[in-house]
Amino acid sequence: MKQIGTFFIGLVFGLGLIISQMTNPDKVLNFLTFGKAWDPSLILVMAGAMVVMMLAWWRVSKQTKPMFGQHFDLTEFKNIDSRLIIGAALFGLGWGISGICPGPGVVQLASGNWDFILFFIAVLAGMYLPRLKSEK
Repeated sequence: MKQIGTFFIGLVFGLGLIISQMTNPDKVLNFLTFGKAWDPSLILVMAGAMVVMMLAWWRVSKQTKPMFGQHFDLTEFKNIDSRLIIGAALFGLGWGISGICPGPGVVQLASGNWDFILFFIAVLAGMYLPRLKSEK
């Protein structure tokens, strides 16, 4: 049942990204770039996502355990250190340059477009390399 729920939620999330055109890097870059080509339509997408998340958090806050688990696994990480700041800056820089963030990038993997395949390889490298360094 958990796998079916996970698949359904992923499917709805992916369809939402496609319908809102968040999977189109040009649309995202036109939103992130102010000027003649500025496209503010993604503000509505983000506002809608925030409303959905607020309702979901409100609903979850009323539950004692997750629907498909025994307990909530919330992070206890509270430190803001240089690794977090550098990682967040690199994430934002990569998103701003390419117009692709991880969710839409994963959805676009199904297209077979090399831009998204290379993007995903870069994401995996970005996740793996810091671990490799911290193990030394």
